[in-house]
Amino acid sequence: MSEKKNLKAKTGNEAMAEAMRQINPDVVAAYPITPATEIVQIFSQFVADGVVNTEFVAVESEHSALSACIGASAAGARAMTGTSSQGLALMYEMMYIAAGLRLPIVIAEVNRALSAPINIHGDQSDTMGARDSGFLQIYCENSQEAYDSMIQAVRICEHPDVLLPATVSTDGFIISHCMEAIELLPDEKVKEFVGTYKPKNWLLDVDHPFTLGAIDLQDYYFEHKRQEIEAMRKATKVIKEIGKEFGQKFGRSYDMIETYKLEDAEAAIVVLGSTAGTAKVVIEEMRKQGKKVGMLKLRVFRPFPFDDIREALKDVKIVGVMDRHDGYNGYVAPVCSEVRSCLYELDKKPKIASYVYGLGGRDITLEMITEIYEELLSGKTDNNAKYIGVRE
Repeated sequence: MSEKKNLKAKTGNEAMAEAMRQINPDVVAAYPITPATEIVQIFSQFVADGVVNTEFVAVESEHSALSACIGASAAGARAMTGTSSQGLALMYEMMYIAAGLRLPIVIAEVNRALSAPINIHGDQSDTMGARDSGFLQIYCENSQEAYDSMIQAVRICEHPDVLLPATVSTDGFIISHCMEAIELLPDEKVKEFVGTYKPKNWLLDVDHPFTLGAIDLQDYYFEHKRQEIEAMRKATKVIKEIGKEFGQKFGRSYDMIETYKLEDAEAAIVVLGSTAGTAKVVIEEMRKQGKKVGMLKLRVFRPFPFDDIREALKDVKIVGVMDRHDGYNGYVAPVCSEVRSCLYELDKKPKIASYVYGLGGRDITLEMITEIYEELLSGKTDNNAKYIGVRE
């Protein structure tokens, strides 16, 4: 690990705004929404104070925010925005367009429940609704990961083998508004790491005109989507390489997944986001009791790291997949469905159990996670999703 020379107390929103300041994008277009408002609010102050050279566009909706970023990115600019919940849902239409046009836009996203009923707290229904949009999806356990992942996302998205947009997300209020000590990197080091955006094709390059966004019917649509699919597959290698490079330079390496005490685990859980930190506390306590439990944290959900998951879970007897979103009468919840599918071809498959928790920001406690582990160790699970912490 690097020697921590610049520790600062930052919320998740402040950490993401600081990363954006150091990245110094050409254009940020945004419309505020709780609990992500602070990200662009803080960044707009950087613009007003002349700390960055960014053109800040205050638009009338989140749909317009991503639309403006698409126009800016197509013109050759490095573009970013931030949003949450209904705001991200309002962007869904434009997310497919940004990905299909291969524009490397980064969204600082704060996970929040989708209405109705109206709720401003954190579950992952908003980003799960965009999981097939063509965006890379990075989920952060804490503010440090949010800061580091924003910086890496720029490099990943702009890599010539990828050229896809990304969301970097934190859990609403749990991370976005909670303060913790993080290590900020020197401005010049971040600037050097992200480099200068040099698009191959851009609309303002009048010496090399090209067509972007034309109608694409049966003759070529399939081929173009196939290229987008291949870019998503290639992104896995790029994410790993850039995460490793980040570690070599700054002492914190990143991968598609993170494992915790899985080497000899008999029971494991799979989680995304801030719940991983809570689970680690439970694991340590249960290990003291001689119970072999572990965890797999999915840091990147798109592209889905199926090879890494298979390798990590192949020797575990039983796995509980914890979703902070429900598939509304899917066989199991969405993350569980994908984990189950990627383990299907193993000769010796672990038993899989689905758990839905924390909808609308409801707390997931140490006791709840302990109960999940105890149930897994007992083997008394069924094939249907079980709802944790809900009044029946």
